Amino acid sequence: MTLGIDLACRAAHVASLAGPDGTLVWRGRSFYTRPADLEKLWRDLACDDPAELTVVMEPTRNAWIPVAAWFRRRGARVVLVPTTQSADLRAYYSKHTKNDRLDSAILARLPLLHPEGLREHVGDGPADPLRRVVKQRSSIAKRRSAIFNRIDAQLELLGPAWYDALGSDYGKAALQFLARYADPTAVIRLGQARLTEFLRRHSRGHWREEKAAELVAAAKETLQLWGADGMDYAELAADIAVEAEQAQVLTIQMAGLDQRIASLYADADPAGIIRSAPGVGPVIAGVIAGRLGDPHRFTSLAAVRSYSGLVPKVNQSGTTDHTTGLTKAGDQLLREALWMAAEQARKLDPQLAAKYKRLMIAERHHDSAVCHIATTLLTRIATCWRHGEPYQIRDVDGTPLTQDEGKRIVQEHHQVPKKSSKKQYKRATERKAGREPQESLSAPTSRPATTKSRSPQAA
Repeated sequence: MTLGIDLACRAAHVASLAGPDGTLVWRGRSFYTRPADLEKLWRDLACDDPAELTVVMEPTRNAWIPVAAWFRRRGARVVLVPTTQSADLRAYYSKHTKNDRLDSAILARLPLLHPEGLREHVGDGPADPLRRVVKQRSSIAKRRSAIFNRIDAQLELLGPAWYDALGSDYGKAALQFLARYADPTAVIRLGQARLTEFLRRHSRGHWREEKAAELVAAAKETLQLWGADGMDYAELAADIAVEAEQAQVLTIQMAGLDQRIASLYADADPAGIIRSAPGVGPVIAGVIAGRLGDPHRFTSLAAVRSYSGLVPKVNQSGTTDHTTGLTKAGDQLLREALWMAAEQARKLDPQLAAKYKRLMIAERHHDSAVCHIATTLLTRIATCWRHGEPYQIRDVDGTPLTQDEGKRIVQEHHQVPKKSSKKQYKRATERKAGREPQESLSAPTSRPATTKSRSPQAA
């Protein structure tokens, strides 16, 4: 028996039951995610053996999680179908009609329409705390980066000396300073001595007299730049203070999330197998463990790569076979973490560095080459995690290496030669062909332009 459930976030869910041959036993039963409704639906199923029941549903936001957990606890098999896949099946079944009853019937008949798509779902999905917390940290990090960009734009109004003095990373001392003394007149009134004490206290001694002198000089330069009738510094300082205070709050929240990620990752991967991979730090290890989930739930390593979205699209017909860009159909946060890990891993693992060099010599773009490295790194991490063995860096001949040895070998033997830019390559090609480089169609040249006019008057 197959129970198809069309889930809703606020409205009632709709269920349909189909037999082994796809014949609908009943359809259009409405229920909510309440114990009483679920118990009534279970009685209507009249299922003697829960193992013979397959529940098919779409991952509608988070509404599917308690329903799936309830049926799994009863012993039923739960299958999740991608929304795009079920939409394609519905369009084939009834092109011009869409309603909850039809959707539930399509899901109930899925074993006949697409039997290879019945992959049992295990795990808690967004109910897993590690999966949620790494996503939350990523969201906060992006919000803080946006705030830093706005602070950069606001400091440009005061002149380049402020940016040179404070840098671009905006640590605790810089944010504390901007939250209170972004007004150049306030900096001058404060004086270098008291500013030195302020910076020393909030930077734990890293910033002292030299940094205070730079900031005082930046404030004086701003007043000289704008003159006596300059801008309203107090209003600009108030705007900068709002941004700096928000960045301070987000920084504190990120520090707390880092501690939670470390604790949850230790429970998910006690042996630290993911952390043993090159280029994988504490946060990235938590992202991979949280977003990938149990590696044994995938039928193959190809399924792991497909889940990441780091595999190319395939368009094959007859003698033509085209592979275009990445599918990007998997978890976006996992893909970002793997890309950052691969960017560092290729500098530590000689085998990955050799592959990166081979791709770059073959005129691959840097991003494309790193995506290939990320896919290889994910395959190795999943293999190590499945077998319970830590990642081992090896030379191209298979010799085991330490991370320091691998880094030295990469620097000595696998450095990519610097390529000329596309503009330089284009100019060299034009000169070789006897043509004078021309930046645009309207740029003046010593030779007549060879481009034909498209205007009808010229014709």
